[in-house]
Amino acid sequence: MAALSLIPLGFIAWVAVAGGWDQVRTLVFRPRVGELLANTLWLEAITLPVAAALGVGLAWLTERTRLPGARWWAALMVAPLAIPAFVQSYAWNSVLPQLHGLPGAVVIALISYLPFVYLPVAAQLRRLDPGLEDGAAALGKGPRAIFFRVVLPQLRWPVCAGALLVGLHLLGEYGLFVLMRYDTFATAIVDQFESVYNGPAANLLGGVLVLCTVVLIGLETMLRGDRRYARLGAGAARQPVRHELGRWLAPALAGLTVVAVLSVGVTLGTLLRWLWIGGTAVWRLDQVGAALWQSVFYALAGGVLTTLLAVPMAWLTIRAPGRWQRVLEASHLYVGALPGIIVALALVSITVRLPIYQTAWTLTFAYVLMFLPRALTGLRSSMAQAPIELERAAMSLGRPPMVAVMQTTMRLAAPGIAASMALVALGIANELTGTLLLAPNGTRTLATKFWALTSELDYVAAAPYALLLIVLSLPLTVLLRRQADKALAA
Repeated sequence: MAALSLIPLGFIAWVAVAGGWDQVRTLVFRPRVGELLANTLWLEAITLPVAAALGVGLAWLTERTRLPGARWWAALMVAPLAIPAFVQSYAWNSVLPQLHGLPGAVVIALISYLPFVYLPVAAQLRRLDPGLEDGAAALGKGPRAIFFRVVLPQLRWPVCAGALLVGLHLLGEYGLFVLMRYDTFATAIVDQFESVYNGPAANLLGGVLVLCTVVLIGLETMLRGDRRYARLGAGAARQPVRHELGRWLAPALAGLTVVAVLSVGVTLGTLLRWLWIGGTAVWRLDQVGAALWQSVFYALAGGVLTTLLAVPMAWLTIRAPGRWQRVLEASHLYVGALPGIIVALALVSITVRLPIYQTAWTLTFAYVLMFLPRALTGLRSSMAQAPIELERAAMSLGRPPMVAVMQTTMRLAAPGIAASMALVALGIANELTGTLLLAPNGTRTLATKFWALTSELDYVAAAPYALLLIVLSLPLTVLLRRQADKALAA
């Protein structure tokens, strides 16, 4: 599995070598690439700081203040994860078509990806020991100084991790920026691929996009630093005291309401409006049902297969850590840092002359590569809670090693395995770029059918597909909220 996961990396190396310096210089060092690079830099430079500031501020309000209905507000802050980014663009494009270009791209990216920063910061705020804040207060520090000098430094890791996820999504996102009419490397790669079939320009643009990904990861590592923030000493940390908002209550509620309306209300209202206009005729059950069935099929097949293939690596990570294990694990995980379009381009280049090109097998394998890191990270945490002594006890009672693992560790990790399958399946259900490039002829998932209709500006007919995409994504939001509640209870 590690060797198969290295296919995209091999593709990147092959693109750099096979083209030769003359072709690289001609296709990469040109004004168009400079324009795309400038667009990407502006997008990242504006979106990431704003997302970090909003994520920290909203998490502080819901976790550290006496906010009325804090639990419901927290759920609303996570709710945008249930709405694919290209569905957000569709809704805003139909409500406010004047919103496009860089402003539109930044606004839609913020409301779509803000939960990636909010969730880890909120979780970290629950775990912080308030004794440090009490000590700073005893030394005469005011609330503002305590926040910036005691609390905020301890949020560096979750802020950097969330911002990295946002930045990677910005590099790989396609549908959002097409509808906002903002050119990025991802949109240019797809356009180049569709206009010049498997042309070298698309592949070399993919190489530039990978370099942007590497730079982003390196920048996040530098900003995160190597400091560790942990509580030392015996005993358990007490729950933090929630602060009274006082005269800031009304502005806080107004701000939360604005965020909820912009990220959830506009999209749901737009969908209901288009569904009302279309009436029952818009629900063409033959087409909608076929798209729903194919989405569910690929989501379930990809979710089960990806999770099963990740189980051996997850088990080795927990039971046999070491140098070679870290190498194998990195081979599984690095794909998560690549935009999905790079994985799709790699498979297109490899399979274009093979009988498996544009088959269900190739598309499913692309899903496995794209979402393998998501399954692996979920499996590691669930398997880590199963003591190795149980496996040894089972083997001492005569169970073969494989049977012992299945009857102990896998049984205890079953809820985590099911959750990983669900997370992967929901990611596959909303995947667009790889499906557009690799889907067999006649394949129409909810995402691709929705995209085809919006490309024809048939917003009424696209509304049922957008609504079903949200319905399929709702379990992910519920799962995340339950995990957050468990962390709070612990």
